[in-house]
Amino acid sequence: MQNDKPLPPIRDRALAYLARRDHTHLELTRKLLHAGYTEEEIKPALDELSQRGWLSSQRFAENYVTQKQARFGNQKLAYELRQKGVEESVVQKTLEEANETELERARDVWRKKFGVQPANQNEKARQFRFMQGRGFASETIRQIVTKDD
Repeated sequence: MQNDKPLPPIRDRALAYLARRDHTHLELTRKLLHAGYTEEEIKPALDELSQRGWLSSQRFAENYVTQKQARFGNQKLAYELRQKGVEESVVQKTLEEANETELERARDVWRKKFGVQPANQNEKARQFRFMQGRGFASETIRQIVTKDD
């Protein structure tokens, strides 16, 4: 049940969301639909914001990866970006740069959590599962868990 107060102009509401943080087109659409606007109102407003450069999937992806890459691997980052509606080409382009640092980032995450090589097969499997859950590639994990630095 919606109250009888008129909604503020859609552009103002969208800009208020964007002022807090970058959003993808999909995220902003969902928020505006939830706020009570119709798809017919949302599409032209978001098109205008995109044309002006205020709504950018590329910028969102770059900021998101920069913020999260210290804790997560490229597989998880790619999955989350896709879930947020970032186009595949933008996901690939953004993560190309992160590929170069994935091994070092994985080592940092592993050191913080474990710090020592596994003593037995069960511990090795536990460490491997943890690192997989963080979205690191199997080969990257294997390099870290199977040898000392």
